[in-house]
Amino acid sequence: MKLGKVAGTVVSTRKDPSLESLTLLIVENMTTTLEREGGYVVAVDSVGAGIGEVVLYASGSSARLTNVTKDRPVDAVIMAIVDSYDVDGRVTRLA
Repeated sequence: MKLGKVAGTVVSTRKDPSLESLTLLIVENMTTTLEREGGYVVAVDSVGAGIGEVVLYASGSSARLTNVTKDRPVDAVIMAIVDSYDVDGRVTRLA
């Protein structure tokens, strides 16, 4: 899993039929200090995330293990909206 921030959306009128009902979001990779890490990924949103929210996402074969993405041709999925996290005793609260 990786931390990211939702940066935008993807609209696609023509796509594989198994992707028809899915929301696609652009996620920017972030460090644990919420600095830009470099790079973006297009991820299926399985939790109702919005632009600007910090999220956890999985990529690769793990992305196809949620109820929303099971057996679908996806490589990244947003599976959590982050409220807070703790690194080396320092708590960061986002909500």
